[in-house]
Amino acid sequence: MPEATARTEEEESSAVAAPEVVQTAHERFGDPKNFINRELSWLEFNRRVLEEAQDQRQPLIERVKFLTIVSSNLDEFFEIRVAGIKQQIESETSDVGPDGLSPTEVFDRIQKTVRQLVATQYALWKNELLPELAKNGIYVREIAELPAKRAAWVQRYFQREVFPMLTPLAVDASHPFPHLLNRSHNLLVRAKARRRDEPLHAIVQVPRVVPRLILMPRGKAADEPWEYIYLASLIKQHIGELFPGLILDEVHAFRVTRNSDLYIDDEEAENLLRTIEQELRRSSRGNAVRLEVEPDCPKDFLELLLRFFDLTEADAYKLDGPLSMTHLTPLVTNDAFAKLKDRPFQPARDPALPPHVDFFEVLRRQDVLLHHPYDSFDQIVEWIEAAAKDPQVLAIKITLYRTSGDSPIVKALIDAANAGKQVTAIVELRARFDEAMNIQWARRLEEAGAHVIYGVVGLKTHCKALLIVRRDADRLRHYVHLGTGNYHSRTARIYTDFSLLAGEPELTEEVATVFNTLTGLAGYPGLKKLMVAPFDMHSRLIQLIERERDNASAGKPARIVAKLNALVDQELIEKLYEASCAEVTIDLVVRGICCLRPKIPDLSENIRVISIVGRFLEHSRIYYFENAGDPSVYLSSADWMPRNFFRRIEVAFPIETPALRDQIINDVIPTFLHDRVKARELQPDGTYRRLKPEGPEPRRQAQWQFREVSRERTKKLSGSKKKPRADKLIPISVVHPDSAASATTSEKP
Repeated sequence: MPEATARTEEEESSAVAAPEVVQTAHERFGDPKNFINRELSWLEFNRRVLEEAQDQRQPLIERVKFLTIVSSNLDEFFEIRVAGIKQQIESETSDVGPDGLSPTEVFDRIQKTVRQLVATQYALWKNELLPELAKNGIYVREIAELPAKRAAWVQRYFQREVFPMLTPLAVDASHPFPHLLNRSHNLLVRAKARRRDEPLHAIVQVPRVVPRLILMPRGKAADEPWEYIYLASLIKQHIGELFPGLILDEVHAFRVTRNSDLYIDDEEAENLLRTIEQELRRSSRGNAVRLEVEPDCPKDFLELLLRFFDLTEADAYKLDGPLSMTHLTPLVTNDAFAKLKDRPFQPARDPALPPHVDFFEVLRRQDVLLHHPYDSFDQIVEWIEAAAKDPQVLAIKITLYRTSGDSPIVKALIDAANAGKQVTAIVELRARFDEAMNIQWARRLEEAGAHVIYGVVGLKTHCKALLIVRRDADRLRHYVHLGTGNYHSRTARIYTDFSLLAGEPELTEEVATVFNTLTGLAGYPGLKKLMVAPFDMHSRLIQLIERERDNASAGKPARIVAKLNALVDQELIEKLYEASCAEVTIDLVVRGICCLRPKIPDLSENIRVISIVGRFLEHSRIYYFENAGDPSVYLSSADWMPRNFFRRIEVAFPIETPALRDQIINDVIPTFLHDRVKARELQPDGTYRRLKPEGPEPRRQAQWQFREVSRERTKKLSGSKKKPRADKLIPISVVHPDSAASATTSEKP
C-alpha cells in the first residue's frame, strides 16, 4: 500500500525527548524477564475460562458451557499457534521473542501447561459436574451399564441411524493409513482372522452428521430423567457388526488436530477466492499437531498412531472422558435446562432510536452510541434494512469480516443492489474459520450486482465500517456506522462491543476517504480524526502515550486506560513502561494475551492489568488518554498487536460528542475497573489473582451492572412505573479504581 502523504497534527509537533526519569526503563528493555511469552499468556487466559467452570456460584449448565469453551479454545490454539511453533522447531529457527524463549522452550512449556489444564478440566467433569448433573436428573450413561430396555433401544438406534453411515477402512500393505480430517473422531480397531496370528488393523470414522452426545427417549412424566450416551461409545459397543468373521482384539478412540492456518501469497494468487477455496480443502488435511486418545489406550496402539501421524509422545494427550468437551454442547443448548442456566437477557433499545424511527433524521441531530449486547444490535440491522429500501439512499459501502450464515445484513445489501443502489462490500475472505461463509456471501453479493472487493493485497480488512450516501432534502450527506465488533447478529448477543452511528460531516468524510483508499489507487492522505492501520495508528498511539509521559513529567494530569483483547506489541509495551516510570497511572483491561509484566519496581509499578471473563465475551476496545484534563477517547477494532498495526486494515475513531464521551469516561470505564467478581489482576510472575471486595468495598460485577441498567431501561420504555436504577460511578479522571470503596452503590450480582 502507498505510504501516507500527509501528516497528522501529532506528527507535525516535534517529538519530545524521553525525560530523564525514563532512563531506567530504557536500560531494562533488553531484559527478557520484563516480558511475558505470548503463548503462555494465552494459556493463562484459558485457565481463567476454566476457573469459570470451576466456580460453584455459576449455574450448572453455564459451568458445562465454559468447559466446552476451554476445549474449543485449545483446538484453535493447537491448529494455529502450536502448529506455527512446531514449524519453527522443524526449520531450526533460532529466533527468540522479547521474552527470550526459543521455540523449543516455548513448546515444552506449552505441553506441560496444557497437560495441567486438561487434567484439571477432566477431573472437574468427572468428579464434580457429572455428579451435579445427576442430582438434577441429567445423566451421561455408560452403555455397558444400561438396563436391558435401554440397551435394546440403543441397538435399534445404532442399526437405523448410525450403522448405514459407517465405513471400515483397512490398514495394511495395500491399504495405506487414510488421511483423516482435522478434529476428526475415529476408532482404531485391531482384529484377527480365524486361523491367522497376524493382527489386522482398521479405522472407523465417527460420522460428523450424528450428534456426538445422543439423547435417549424420555417418558412424559415431569421427573423423567434426561439420559445421554456418547456416539463413540455406541459405535465401540457394536463395532463387531462391521467386521463379521473376525475376532476383535481391541478398539480405541482417538482424535487428531491438524495445522489449519492458510498459506496464501496474495500477489501470486490470480484469483484470491479460488485460491482460498483450495486452501480450505487443504487445511483440513494439514500436518497433524496433536493426538488425543482414551486413557486405557495401550502403548502399542499409541505408538502405531504416533507413527502414522508423524508425531512424538509430547504431542499425545490421554483424556479420561469425551475426546472433546465440545461434544457436550447438546447439554448447553437444551432449552429444558433453563433453570440451570443464566437468567435470560433481552437487549434494550436505545431511547434515541425508538421503533419505526427515521434513523437519518435522528443522526442529523445527534450521534448515537450503542453498547452491545446491552443495547440491541437489531437497531443496526434495522438501519441497514431501511437504507436498502429508502429511495433517497444512493450508495452503501461496508466492510465484512465475519457475518452469520443467515445474515440479515447481507440480505439487505443484496436487496439494495437489486434495487439499483451502488453497493460496495469489502469482504475479507481470510477471516479465520469463517472463510467458507464469506466466500458464499461474496458470490451472492456479486450475483446481485454489488461491487465486491476481496480485501487489500497483503492485508486483512478487520475494521468495522458502514457508509451510507443519501440525498437529503437540502443536500447529499454521508452517514456512518463504526464499530468494535463484527456485522454478525448472533455474536452481537454474546460479545460486548460498541457501535457509533453518526452523521457529523468531518467524521463521515474521513470514513469515505478510508473506503476510497481501500478500493482505489490513491495513497492514504492522512486523517485528523481517524487513526488507521497500517498507515498511522501505531505511530499516533505512541505519540499519545508519549504525550501522557511528558505531561506527567511537567506536573500535568496524566493517565492512560486501555481496554483490549490482547497486548503484544513490544514497542507499545516499552512506551507504557516509559510512561509508568514518569509516574503516569496506567490501567489496562486485557481479556486475553498480555505480554506486559506489571508492578515491577522502577519499571511498571504504576501499571495495573486486569482481565474480565464472564457471561459475555469482552470484545470492545477503548483507548483513553487524560491529556492534561482534556481527555481523548477512542473506540477501535484493533488490539495492540503487531498484526493489527502492520498486517491489517484497522480503524480507531474518536468519541467527541460530550455526552457520549462522558458516558465512556464516567460510566463504562469505571464499571470495568471496579469489577470485584469477574476481574482477575495480573501478577508480576504472569499469574492472575481473582479480585474480591476489600473492607466496605461493594461487590461489583461489570457485566451484571450493565445488564441491570439495560433491564431497567426496557421497563421504563415499556411504561413500567418502577424507577430505573441510578448507579453512581466515580469519574476516572478524579478517582483511581483502588478508591472504589467510596462508591455509593452496593450490588448483589
